[in-house]
This record gives sequence, structure tokens and C-alpha cells, in this order.
Amino acid sequence: MNKQTSLILLISLIILSCNNTDKKAPESQESIAVNKFGKQLNISVLWDLSDRINPAIHKEQPTNAERDISIIKYFADYLKADMDKKGAFMAKGKLKVFFSPNPSDQNINTLASKLDVDLSKKDVKEKKQVYDNIASDFEQTSKQITDLTIKTSKWDGSDIYRFFKNDIADYCIAKDTTYRNILVILTDGYIYDKNSMGKIGNKSEYILPQLLTSLGLRNANFKSIFDTKNCGLISTRSDLNNLEILVLEVNSEANHKDDEDIIKLYLQKWFAEMKTKRYEIYNTDLPDNTKKRIANFLNYQ
Repeated sequence: MNKQTSLILLISLIILSCNNTDKKAPESQESIAVNKFGKQLNISVLWDLSDRINPAIHKEQPTNAERDISIIKYFADYLKADMDKKGAFMAKGKLKVFFSPNPSDQNINTLASKLDVDLSKKDVKEKKQVYDNIASDFEQTSKQITDLTIKTSKWDGSDIYRFFKNDIADYCIAKDTTYRNILVILTDGYIYDKNSMGKIGNKSEYILPQLLTSLGLRNANFKSIFDTKNCGLISTRSDLNNLEILVLEVNSEANHKDDEDIIKLYLQKWFAEMKTKRYEIYNTDLPDNTKKRIANFLNYQ
């Protein structure tokens, strides 16, 4: 082979290589949808049914139960709007409201099963039914749950600490990377369950008024004391980098309003240690103000 022939062959190979490099694999329908409309929604709402919704204790208006119902309906409305944006065929969002642990009243568990929608498992006809009914279904079912809880006075709170320790990845983080994973926690901010009362130094599995008093945090210098004593919740994981968390309805004891700020210190430090992708923590407020905060959180890019 002479030099001229070798040169022509080399140039041909280079051109062929460049052409192959420029060719891209065709995009999947999921990738096209993400690029055009944003990720699919995977919204989980962890609902604390403790005596925080007891109207005999908390007499604010609207009641805490009414505020919770308004928030849950807002997320149903948001998923419905997302269906409008993506269209029935491409919409594969998920929304579920759940409790951890499950309430002791089986009637509430039965009602809660209605607060779980997964569009990825539905055909277009079924999605149309969800679209037509999701807002009213979630509002009415949430009201039935609060009415039943108040009537029976079974204040089954949430073991938030143990949920994060054991279950959060399975419950709230989709393996499909086309989903945006969002956990909403409805709680007054105090964290308690009889099964989660452990302590290591000044770190604990719970946040209770008596704990804040014993650590000397009910003080104007609570931030400095918190840092100096290395207070906080015990962290057991650092893998929540694909999860956004929105905590709503933090509401401390009436005679210790600064507890709200101390609770935020606990939660902010805990979420950061768990490498949470993003988080916001808000005090209880009028439903319209809370909806604006939720909208700002959801519309964040």
C-alpha cells in the first residue's frame, strides 16, 4: 500500500468516526416529556394525626384539621394541573397521603387507601376519572378522616424519627429518575413516639417541650446553646440527595413561641446531615398564605 492510499484511508476513517460520534441515540418518550414539561411528580404527604388536630385543645380558626384538609386538597389540585400540562398520555404523577405508623382505627386505614393515586399504573380512561374527581375525593376523604379521629379521640401521632430511619427511601423516593420526589410533613414540629425515645449525648430521637427545657434551650441565646451543646436529632443516614422536604404547620406551645425557632434548628440540622436535596420549614398560617408558600416551593427550579 503506497503512502497516498494510506493517507486516503486514514482520512476516511477519521470522517467515519466523526459521523458516528455525532449520531445520538433516539430520546425516549419519558426524556422528551421531562425536557418539555419538567419531571413527573412523586408527592408524599406524611400526616400527623396527633392531638394537634384536637379542637378542644387548639381553638384557632380555621382549625388545624381544616388547615390540613386545605393543604391536602391543594396538592390534589396541583397534580390535576400537572395532568393538564403534560396531557393524559404523558402524565404519570403520583400523590399519596399516609401515616406512620398506621392508625389503630381500621376505618381510617380504609379511608386512607383512597388517598393514593399513581397515574403511571392507569390507562387514559382511568386517568380521566382521576382528573374529574381527585380534588373532591381528597378533600372529602381527608375531612372524613379528621372527623372520625376527633370523634373517637384516637390521637395516633407520627413516629417521624423512625420513619426517616427505616422507611423513607421505600416510601418517598422513586427509582425512576424522571420523577421529582417531594415529601410533605404536616406536623406541629414536636416529634414524639413511645418507641423513639433514645438519646446519645445531647442528641435525641424526639423533640419535646421538657427536652428543650432540660437542655436550657428555652433561652434568648438558644442558637448559641444549641451549637455549643451539639444538640440535635440523631442521624442514621445520608442518602436523601434525591428528596425535597416541605414541613408545614409547625406550631409551638402558646406560652413558648420561641420553640418554633428551636424546632427549626433541629430539623434544619437533621435534614442537612441526611444530605437532603432541599428543604423548607414553615409555621402554621392562614390557608391562603400557606398555599402561596407551597406554590413557591413546588415552582422552584
